[in-house]
Amino acid sequence: MSDSPAPLADPHLVYDPLAGDGPKDVVILGSTGSIGTQAIDLVLRNADRFRVTALSANGGRVALLAEQAYRLRVRTVAVAREDVVPALREALSAQYGAGETLPEILAGPDAATQVAAAGSSECHTVLNGITGSIGLAPTLAALEAGRTLALANKESLIVGGPLVKALAKPGQIIPVDSEHAALFQALAAGTRADVRKLVVTASGGPFRGRTKAELARVTVEDALAHPTWAMGPVITINSATLVNKGLEVIEAHLLYDIPFDRIEVVVHPQSYVHSMVEFTDGSTLAQATPPDMRGPIAIGLGWPERVPDAAPAFDWSKASTWEFFPLDNQAFPSVDLARHVGQLAGTAPAVFNAANEECVEAFRAGALPFNGIMETVTRVVEEHGTPRTGTSVTVSDVLEAETWARARARELTAHTATAEARA
Repeated sequence: MSDSPAPLADPHLVYDPLAGDGPKDVVILGSTGSIGTQAIDLVLRNADRFRVTALSANGGRVALLAEQAYRLRVRTVAVAREDVVPALREALSAQYGAGETLPEILAGPDAATQVAAAGSSECHTVLNGITGSIGLAPTLAALEAGRTLALANKESLIVGGPLVKALAKPGQIIPVDSEHAALFQALAAGTRADVRKLVVTASGGPFRGRTKAELARVTVEDALAHPTWAMGPVITINSATLVNKGLEVIEAHLLYDIPFDRIEVVVHPQSYVHSMVEFTDGSTLAQATPPDMRGPIAIGLGWPERVPDAAPAFDWSKASTWEFFPLDNQAFPSVDLARHVGQLAGTAPAVFNAANEECVEAFRAGALPFNGIMETVTRVVEEHGTPRTGTSVTVSDVLEAETWARARARELTAHTATAEARA
């Protein structure tokens, strides 16, 4: 292991672009989403530690974005949708008093990338809480600008692995996914040479224990009823198919440079243990907290310091049961497929992710059955063939692969919908 590349995320290394006293300046991308709103809650409770200088959002929740900007007194607000700028300016004016200077407004598909790169000349950390592969450009911009990157947008690492690895400096990325924040903390207990296995836990989603035949009949409402976590619809359905866990396996490989055959997935319905590291001496370290994303967010923003009372702790005076089960790869083939595309590398993960995003939308629209999501993604991956690999992968290659995968997934979905209508 000593001759292998350095991992992207290493708890023993601290990348500090702007060391100094006072609050740490932070830019939050995806501020009106689940990660963003919880990050803002954490910041507002720890104003002595963090100061938000810029926010970005898609633009679908303008009133909330304006309220966030006012409460945090940010310098810049960015929205992807240019058509909402008048409404945003009006909402900001309603929040700020007469004579107060409104924040700068950036708009357009590159707005998040702009604040990730600039945001503030004193920006220390960029929290990327955007959902989907559109988070790749902001991730690359933050790394290139020398920011610490608190990464909740797993898709940008999945689709742009070689690009991210080429830019990231040692210790520059701090993972925010609960599973990878758990691995990050457990890995602090030993050296890379001590690690035998990474164990990524999965709640099992709403369909744990069901067979593939039983899954054929589930509805969108069923898939959105996650038993543990409150998340956006795309991530929730990814958790139902376990695509989310497949993506996390690829992410763990990229972050920690551990081979795929030493990354295991186990089902843990209570979601108390967020992941584990097995060391060569036979010991296993598990990171455990009640399900609450503010803990991982605090690690991402505060590391190497911990933020007191960032999230609730266990009440050990009460009895509880923690269960672990093997993953049913027949009912949930997504993890094995993710391992396959992760080993192919190159543009294969981008194809997997893009096809899945299209199929999830088709399922939500009633155009594809639940099992059809992975059946279609598998076919798109197979048709993609040999991906462009190695260091020659460019942003254009990734975008081209994604565009093809989305178009092909839509074609296959339309064919499935037509066939079912005729049946």
